[in-house]
Amino acid sequence: MSLGRANAGHSLVHKLQCAAKHGFEGVEIFYDDLEYLSKEQTPEHTSAMSEHGSSSREQLLKAAGVVREICERNGLEVICLQPFLFYEGLLDRKEHAAMIQKLQLWFEIAKILGTDVIQIPTQFRRDDGVSGDLGVIVADMVEIADLGQKESPPIKFAYENLSWGTFIDTWEGVWNVVRKVDRWNFGVCLDTFHIVGRVWADPEREDGKVEQDPAKKLADSLSRMVKDVDVKKVWYVQVVGAERMQRPLVKGHEWYVEGQPARMSWSRNARLFYGEEEMGQYLPIKLAAKAILDPQEGLGFKGWVSMELFSRTMNDTAETVPDSHGRRGADAWTKLARDLDLR
Repeated sequence: MSLGRANAGHSLVHKLQCAAKHGFEGVEIFYDDLEYLSKEQTPEHTSAMSEHGSSSREQLLKAAGVVREICERNGLEVICLQPFLFYEGLLDRKEHAAMIQKLQLWFEIAKILGTDVIQIPTQFRRDDGVSGDLGVIVADMVEIADLGQKESPPIKFAYENLSWGTFIDTWEGVWNVVRKVDRWNFGVCLDTFHIVGRVWADPEREDGKVEQDPAKKLADSLSRMVKDVDVKKVWYVQVVGAERMQRPLVKGHEWYVEGQPARMSWSRNARLFYGEEEMGQYLPIKLAAKAILDPQEGLGFKGWVSMELFSRTMNDTAETVPDSHGRRGADAWTKLARDLDLR
């Protein structure tokens, strides 16, 4: 998904080929890409669409099979299916039941893709139909974790804090839920953008940083992470940064959206790969990556590291986008491995 957007004409097949070309070993499958591919596979069978215009179960499962075949041909492993959006804290239990039904389809898709991980971002709906009650959130997560354990093979869930989450926007909040859920298959995805972007950065301010000693706030947060998080519950890691706004992202800015958190608008338009300081990357991502990956001073995580990107550049319709992003992502990994002496 870091190599271009489906709605900009970048096909999943092409993106997978570019990922393999630039030496990636695994990929996260973005549900939107899968849905676009499913429609490309059967454009003449419009009757197979659901009443809401989305792809049918049969189309999606067929598309998942195509992705699995392409990945195997190109030496790529599917590390997760994501994002399972807007799940926890729903007050309308009919709506909740519909999400559980949707999850059953995601289980089927994940098995065909050959992955055992589904990623869940923290809730960012802001209407009165969602609850921030921790008891409700934990109960919802226990329910899906137990369902995942019953699958064969079992499915794991990676809970990720969004830095603009309505109720949970920090790694600390996510980790608290993971502890309370207390299921072996319910863990976290640690994302450097969301960690640093929440506690250290603020796109609404002139200097791009939060008030009152951002360096200390980040250092304290990372120190707590190293002390508190059980690395065995970290399913995978995303390493990416973002550019500093030339002017605050407030009303009047071209990316400003009424009612949408500034960090969300910033994320959708201005993320950058690790090490792209020449393009404006200013977040201290190395500090966060070191806290997660370093075996002496950090968690010592060993596993999948994803170069996850969202950016306005992905919306460019040029055919060269997937290849150029693939090259940039590969360069980012090389820089990260060099900087942290990863082997």
